[in-house]
Amino acid sequence: MATTSIARHLTVEGRDVALDPEGYLVHLEDWTPAVAEALAAEEARTLTAEHWEILDILRDFYRRYEMAPAMRPLVKAVGQRLGPEKGRSLHLMRLFPDSPAKVASRLAGLPKPTNCL
Repeated sequence: MATTSIARHLTVEGRDVALDPEGYLVHLEDWTPAVAEALAAEEARTLTAEHWEILDILRDFYRRYEMAPAMRPLVKAVGQRLGPEKGRSLHLMRLFPDSPAKVASRLAGLPKPTNCL
């Protein structure tokens, strides 16, 4: 579940999108691909086709299980969908340095994974 604490707003395509103190969406329904691009741009990230593959898997995972996956379930979901070469922690760390599950979930417009610090 998303937090209800608004820390700031991000203006995307002429509308304000509320973000919590950690940069996650306050209202998950505000997510669009343009919001993902704007969030990534704030961190000097450019989303490639490989990034979008992961964001799509995350959004599908959330639709199915109503939760954002922590790292292990994320690696497993990516491996099942994209094969063993991409279903590895190293691949996800390359795409989303620091904490792949947290960073990718935020960019995908999902809440912070429950088991991530």
